[in-house]
Amino acid sequence: MSVPAGLAFATLNAALKAAGEGTRLRILALLAEAELTVSDLTEILRQSQPRISRHLKLLSEAGLVERFREGSWAFFRLAEQGAGAEAMRALIARLAPDDPTVARDRERLAAVRAARAAAAQTYFRRHAAEWDRIRKLHVADAAVEEAIRAAVADRPISSLLDLGTGTGRMLELFGPDIERGLGLDLSLDMLALARARLDRAGLRHCTVRQGDIYDLALPKGSFDLVIIHQVLHFLDDGARAIREAARVLRPGGRLLVVDFAPHDLEFLREQHAHRRLGFTPEAVTQWTEAAGLDSVLHRTLPPEPGSDGKIAVSLWLARDPRIAVAAKREVA
Repeated sequence: MSVPAGLAFATLNAALKAAGEGTRLRILALLAEAELTVSDLTEILRQSQPRISRHLKLLSEAGLVERFREGSWAFFRLAEQGAGAEAMRALIARLAPDDPTVARDRERLAAVRAARAAAAQTYFRRHAAEWDRIRKLHVADAAVEEAIRAAVADRPISSLLDLGTGTGRMLELFGPDIERGLGLDLSLDMLALARARLDRAGLRHCTVRQGDIYDLALPKGSFDLVIIHQVLHFLDDGARAIREAARVLRPGGRLLVVDFAPHDLEFLREQHAHRRLGFTPEAVTQWTEAAGLDSVLHRTLPPEPGSDGKIAVSLWLARDPRIAVAAKREVA
């Protein structure tokens, strides 16, 4: 990997000054591997919290590190954008993995990740029974995921946004085939599960954040695929969520919605906070079209004969029409 060409002197000088200290370089190398908190870095580097916080402040001010808040926690990661951050990624990639300092830090990072995974598994075990009960009510996950992949298989995916990411399964499913993935969820417990899943899968280009599906802290036109998987039935205003998802689509980008078809299992509303008992094909199609998207696909997967399933699962695919309009003008 080479340092990007054409860097301004001031940009490179500022980046090198910020990274030109032993602890800060170690922090950058660790944040290139994973999202970490101040506590994580304190444990790995065996330094005081004020010292680590001071280093992170300098790195953030230089644009080399990004900070994301989740409840009372703050996570840090090597910045994804900016010429200085790009140059720093290239330099960090040249660090010898068998260097004693680098190797020791990575060993301690592995221990931190193992602790995360253990905590996530504990949470999962506590809730597995209720999740399994709901899972048995609808089409098997394997069949749904096969249909999801088939729905978007006609073109490559560069950037993926998974809204209401939950355990991060959609990021794991598409992770090997995308350049960048981001999952948003309000639940800190779910984000912990998702982060552990992505760590285990080695998907360093996929991250998760706490975020509001109704008010995405993301710029317009950021992603070429947005997925809303088994989320709409929890929401009071599905149309608003779809409008916000459409806003962050790039021209020609696609929105995939996966949720239950209409059903009458009222206990899901009473015991599991389901606000809607499924959606008709027309309901979600109207929402996507009202958001300015073209409807491309609707498909319903019925439960397997002889199974305990009582709920069908539907998929809706819609596309941002702006590329089609540009193509028509060019032909004309």
